[in-house]
Amino acid sequence: MRDQVQQVLDTLRQANGLYVASPSNTYHYVWVRDSCYIALSELERDNGRFESTYHSLLDIFRKYMWKLEYHAQHRPREAFEYIHPRYSANSLEEVSQPWGNAQNDAIGAFLFGVGEGLRRKKNMLRDKEDRRVISLLVRYLTTLEYWHDADNGIWEENREVHVSSIGACIAGLLAVRPFVDVPWEAMKQGLCSLYCTIPRESDSKDVDLALLSLIYPYRLLPAGLSEVIVERVEAALLRTHGVIRYPGDKYYSEDGREAEWCMGLSWLGICHALLGRHDKAALYLKRSQEVTTKAHEIPELYRPVSKTPNENTPLGWSHAMWLILYDMLHRDGQTSSID
Repeated sequence: MRDQVQQVLDTLRQANGLYVASPSNTYHYVWVRDSCYIALSELERDNGRFESTYHSLLDIFRKYMWKLEYHAQHRPREAFEYIHPRYSANSLEEVSQPWGNAQNDAIGAFLFGVGEGLRRKKNMLRDKEDRRVISLLVRYLTTLEYWHDADNGIWEENREVHVSSIGACIAGLLAVRPFVDVPWEAMKQGLCSLYCTIPRESDSKDVDLALLSLIYPYRLLPAGLSEVIVERVEAALLRTHGVIRYPGDKYYSEDGREAEWCMGLSWLGICHALLGRHDKAALYLKRSQEVTTKAHEIPELYRPVSKTPNENTPLGWSHAMWLILYDMLHRDGQTSSID
């Protein structure tokens, strides 16, 4: 099944190495976050695809260098001032329509991927301009004071301080610190804010699927706290066809019941694999296969009452998480576990 899931994902890959989130009209855009998560499914391979995704993202940031330079010194206030997380698939221009554009986690995810690639000796930075982009993004997060900035978060909804966004920024700064200057104070402030808030996601959300990002890909938490997060997500959010994002989620809800996100099953499996629970991880892989369509497409979500996928099928992020879990369980040797 792996080949078929990969083939579907490849239909979303553009010639420049970026990915549209889904072929649907509503999701036919390039999101920084989605491309970064999808690229993680290529991280362990030496085919150049991981680097090409990041080179194209760097090209987008270079196009908006003036914005990076300005907001590296002047903190954005309105959502449209933030470094945009979403671009036209054709022109790679900012999408100008009103949107929850304050998404600090997308910048953290990008820096994390660059740092991970560099750590593996991949050719992530082509020249001085690429390195300048990274330095400006570090300054941007620092000027923004991301550790207490109310952003729209991973789900692009109401603005509040999100632990998953803080975690992404910390992980990104830590990842690039060996290669560019990163103020220690910016990381210390982030870590203090993170550990003062977890296991909550935010003031309005006690438990949230996004908290799993602190375990994978960012590996910011010790094993004991990772276990707490996984157990809370399973107890509160796990459903038959996926994992709801948080209690009370209105997106594609039916009769007061929340939509069930397919990638949550693979995400939980990855977390169990990192905790050394390979039998449990394998069960989640099986459950993920059960919600895959006959065309080997993994949806964004299933509607909770009608039990049908929504139009964002396939979703690139869902496919990438399945591939990452599959490869973890089939890789020679043991998956590196959380200590």
